[in-house]
Amino acid sequence: MNLQDWTGRSETVEDIATATPYAALAATFDWPATPGQERPVPGTPLPSLWHWLYFLPIHRQSDIGTDGHAKRGGFMPPVPLPRRMWAGSDFAFHAPLLVGDTLSRTSTIADVKEKSGRTGSLIFVKVRHEIRRNGAAEVALTEHHNIVYRAAPQPGDASPPPQAAPEASTWERRIVPDDVLLFRYSALTFNGHRIHYDRKYVTEVEGYPGLIVHGPLIATLLMDLLRRQQPQAKVLRFEFRAVRPTFDINPFSVHGQPAADGKTVRLWGRDHEGWLTMDATATLA
Repeated sequence: MNLQDWTGRSETVEDIATATPYAALAATFDWPATPGQERPVPGTPLPSLWHWLYFLPIHRQSDIGTDGHAKRGGFMPPVPLPRRMWAGSDFAFHAPLLVGDTLSRTSTIADVKEKSGRTGSLIFVKVRHEIRRNGAAEVALTEHHNIVYRAAPQPGDASPPPQAAPEASTWERRIVPDDVLLFRYSALTFNGHRIHYDRKYVTEVEGYPGLIVHGPLIATLLMDLLRRQQPQAKVLRFEFRAVRPTFDINPFSVHGQPAADGKTVRLWGRDHEGWLTMDATATLA
C-alpha cells in the first residue's frame, strides 16, 4: 500500500458554532462568566483556536482503534506506526468566526512523507483545513495540521536532547495539568486518544512517565495568554511547533514576549525543569 496515494484526498464537514462548547472551555480556562449570561450571545467572536471545539471526530465505538483514535484508513492514511503525536500547526485568520455561524470545513491531505529519526522511521502527514462561514465562498480560516507517527519505544532508545526555554518573559501563567483539566479538554474536543487519560496505557504501552498534556491544549493556552494580556489584539497568523512532551506529573507554564515593534509575539511553553516544550509565534495586525 502506497501512503502517497492518500495525498489530495478531501472531505467536508458541516457544523454550527453553538454557545455551550464556548462557555465550557471558558469555564475550563477560568474566565469569569457575566452574571446572568453564562453562555455567549450569537455574534460573539470565537477566540483564536477555539474552532477546535467544533467539527469533532464522531466515529462509532466499533471503529475505534486500540489507542483510542479511529482505526487507520478512510480519510487519514493507514500509517502502520503506532504512536501518533500532534507535531504543530500554522494558521491564517482571514475573518472572525462567530457564535451562531454555520460552518463548513474542507480538509485535504496535503502531504505524506517518511523520514528516518534516532528511533527509526517517522511518517509525517500534513492536513490542510479551510473553514468557511454561512455559505460564503471566501475562506475565513486556513489551518495546516502536522501529524507525526513513530514506532513503539524500544529499550535503550535515546531521547532527543532538551532545549532550554528562555529564562525571562513579559507574560507568564502557571498551569497545573491535573486529571480534571485533561479530562475536560478531551471531552470538549471528543478526543479519545488514551495517552491523555489512561495512565496504565500511556505508561505501560507507550512508555511515557505520565499522562500527556494535549498539544492543542497548550497551543490554545498560549493564545489565551495573549488574549488576557492584549484583549484588543487582532491576530493575523499563528504557528506553533511541539518541541517536547508535557506530562501531568508536574506543573508547567506558558510565556509571552512581544516584539519591540508590536507586530509579533513569541509564545512558548516551559516545563518544571525549564525545558522548552512548545515554541510559537503570533503575528498581529
